[in-house]
Amino acid sequence: MLASCLSPACIAAGVPASTFGTTIGSGLLCLDQIDPFFFWSYLKESFGAPYKQEGGAYWFKVQTSLWGMQVSDILVSDGSGQLVFLAATIKAKPDALSDAILGSTGIGYMKDGTMRYAPMESGLGSRIVYAGQDARIYCAKYNPDSWR
Repeated sequence: MLASCLSPACIAAGVPASTFGTTIGSGLLCLDQIDPFFFWSYLKESFGAPYKQEGGAYWFKVQTSLWGMQVSDILVSDGSGQLVFLAATIKAKPDALSDAILGSTGIGYMKDGTMRYAPMESGLGSRIVYAGQDARIYCAKYNPDSWR
């Protein structure tokens, strides 16, 4: 059950449920299954309808934080591709986000290559990449239904 703030006033204000950090944070860190319908429903209940569908994802505008960092968008795969994913745009540089996650959860990220803007990956498969001036963190897994 989605708890705490599911009243129309909270949804209109874009107030996340009290379980936001655990539910969305665990998904982004690849600590849980990626079920797009579950995340879509959860985000719609908390923030209202997505503001766009683009690039194989539903985009939700949010104003909340994870790991002490400001989150601006949450993306959930729309089922049109071979991957299921959950992603978030964070108003910080990837290195700062990686440090915040390490400090909050103990989960570390390693750079995947020596390039200046190389992606970072955790041992669990979560990745942090540049998204313009911001960071984007995501967990992506193959969609078993896409092969049928």
